[in-house]
Amino acid sequence: MSIDWNSFTPWSSLAGGALIGLATAMFVLLNGRIAGVSGILAGLLRPARGEIAWRVAFIGGLILAAPAYGLLTALPSVRIDAGYGMLVIAGLLVGVGTRYGAGCTSGHGVCGLSRRSPRSLAATVAFMATGFITVFIVRHLLAL
Repeated sequence: MSIDWNSFTPWSSLAGGALIGLATAMFVLLNGRIAGVSGILAGLLRPARGEIAWRVAFIGGLILAAPAYGLLTALPSVRIDAGYGMLVIAGLLVGVGTRYGAGCTSGHGVCGLSRRSPRSLAATVAFMATGFITVFIVRHLLAL
C-alpha cells in the first residue's frame, strides 16, 4: 500500500474536520440536539409538530452543500467502482446497520465520542472494524 501524495490534503482535511466539529457543537449548544444524520432523517418519516422545518433544512443543507461549493471551485471527479445494484444493497445495509446500532457514524463517531459515550465508542469501533474487514476481503481475498 502506498499514499497518493498528489491527492493527500492534510490542511483541507483538518479544516473540514474542524468545521464538522464546530457545526455539531453549535447544533447541540443552540438546539440541544445531536447531529446524527440517520436520526434526523428518521424523524422525517414520523414527523412531530415543530420538528419538520429544521430537519428538512438540515438534510437540504447536506444535499445542497456540494453543488453550492461547486459554484466556488471545481469539484473533484467522482469514480465509483460499483454498479447501481451494489450501491442499492450497500445503502440498505447501511440503513439496517444504523437502526441496529441506534445511530450512524455522524451520531456515534462525531457526537457520541465527543460526549465520551461508551455506547458510541463500542459502535464506532464495531463499524470501523467492519469497514476494515470488508475492504480487506473485497480488495485482497476476492480481488474485486
